[in-house]
Amino acid sequence: MRRIFITSALLSPLLFSAAALATPPATVLSSTDITLSSFAQDAAPQNAEVVLSLNVDENGKAQDVQVVKSANHFLDEPVAAAVRQFRFRPTMLDNKPVTSDMTLTIFVQH
Repeated sequence: MRRIFITSALLSPLLFSAAALATPPATVLSSTDITLSSFAQDAAPQNAEVVLSLNVDENGKAQDVQVVKSANHFLDEPVAAAVRQFRFRPTMLDNKPVTSDMTLTIFVQH
């Protein structure tokens, strides 16, 4: 028990110093329109919300885009495809871009 506590106490200053040098999470720099088929437009509600989980790499590109919550499954692929084309400002750690996880909510109105 004592060894675990000592190890935790020794590591905690390292974790705090790294967190102090990190910038806010990735932010969207550019986006693209979402193209819906006429069938998807008819099937989807007029105002819909799609929540996605993704990683933003060091170059600001979306990776591993996955739909977490959707108002209609016909919106899932068109929204995910559009988000894959978005460009982000990556999170910085020690003045270097790093990969970060994020959740993104898209509101679709048509």
